[in-house]
Amino acid sequence: MARGERTVRANPTGRQLRLGAELRKLRERAGLTSTEAGQLLGVKQNQVSNMESGRMGVSPERVRMLACHYECPDKALEDSLARMTSDRTRGWWEAYRELLPGALLDLAELEHHAEALRDSVAARIPGLLQTHDYAREIFRQAVTELTPPDIEHRLTFRIKCQAVLYRDAPVPYEAVIHEAALRMKVGGAAVARRQLQHLLDMSERDNVTLRAITFDAGAYPGSGQSIYYVHGPVPPLDTVYLDQSHGLVFLDAEAQLHKYRTLFERLSAASLDPGNTRDLIHTVMQDL
Repeated sequence: MARGERTVRANPTGRQLRLGAELRKLRERAGLTSTEAGQLLGVKQNQVSNMESGRMGVSPERVRMLACHYECPDKALEDSLARMTSDRTRGWWEAYRELLPGALLDLAELEHHAEALRDSVAARIPGLLQTHDYAREIFRQAVTELTPPDIEHRLTFRIKCQAVLYRDAPVPYEAVIHEAALRMKVGGAAVARRQLQHLLDMSERDNVTLRAITFDAGAYPGSGQSIYYVHGPVPPLDTVYLDQSHGLVFLDAEAQLHKYRTLFERLSAASLDPGNTRDLIHTVMQDL
């Protein structure tokens, strides 16, 4: 057994937790207990439990062995899980481990590895598209009041997250933004105007697609909530992230993923196309 498979982690990352959860799902679909899985592998039951909780590493070879024992019919999923084990990247977000909630670090890790990102917001500009001044004002108005150092940590963290849109192989990103968010003068007219210009600039990038939902559209699917859909290498490894007043929530159950994939298709149908979205942003800027 490799060294990484013997060491028990105190604080597994979100990616490590997800790998373990997917292994557990495969085992449960096969109708096996963790004790039975351990017998097939020649290890103790607690080692299987530690792998499935993300507290113990697992090699690509062991993932493939488990997939074989569990009779996993999805070769693409098996390959993706095996690749997840071989990525030992400790990204820039680890520098914030003692400074920010773990869920924010998990989200940054998800974004770093994502195949594509889809965002829907109603009352603010999406985080990956926020300017420095706009983001600062958003953090100043947080429901749980943040100290000046906390605001600075979150601000630098947010700006670093945006690098996924600029790197050599940028992540494809689609955002659906309600007209209300475009018209809010967050930080005052000057800050709002610079934010809108930044949206126009970003909309010219090949990997960024912006769509707006106008007031005239009335009620629309998912109205009133912010939804962030992170595409994994295969659909079963997608993740939905919800930023709610009581905290951050990650969803990855098959039924939940299907629900939000469908929701985004309906959102796109209800929104303006990219060209008309840019026209709307120009109009809002003129109204400031």
